[in-house]
Amino acid sequence: MEDAVPVLRRTPGTLDALLRGLGPTWTQADEGPGTWTPPEVVAHLSHADRTNWLPRLHTILHGDGTFPPFDRFAHLAASGGRTPDDLLDEFAAVRRECVTRLETLRLTAADLRRTGHHPEFGKVTAGQLLATWVAHDLDHVVQIARTLAGVQRNAVGPWQAYLRVLR
Repeated sequence: MEDAVPVLRRTPGTLDALLRGLGPTWTQADEGPGTWTPPEVVAHLSHADRTNWLPRLHTILHGDGTFPPFDRFAHLAASGGRTPDDLLDEFAAVRRECVTRLETLRLTAADLRRTGHHPEFGKVTAGQLLATWVAHDLDHVVQIARTLAGVQRNAVGPWQAYLRVLR
């Protein structure tokens, strides 16, 4: 828990530093068909905070343990027409609220061992859920950085060979 919260707190600021004020060349980039733009990723993170992580943790701690389904693509319709900066502001507010709620739970080691039922993976622990929340954030930070770097793919010329982010 004490390792998770600092990363969860930092993600909105990290994304804000990467994306705020960038023009459409950067914010409308994606990695190809079926992938998301950086603002769509930010919207996804907000949606997951509202409808996935804490609701599933609550289900483990106070419900029957069976996770409600999570629509990983619901954010696409909800974020349409919103500016990247608006989505960053929303994510920062949603995340602040979620981290505050998480901290008020004062999870114990026993709480983190409690289990729920994931529709695809079966039995999972609250600790695994919390660790996945952190890794999910970092996965999407990497995705956004990779997407931004891809804007420069052709411009870097032969240096592509040395830039893992472009492979």
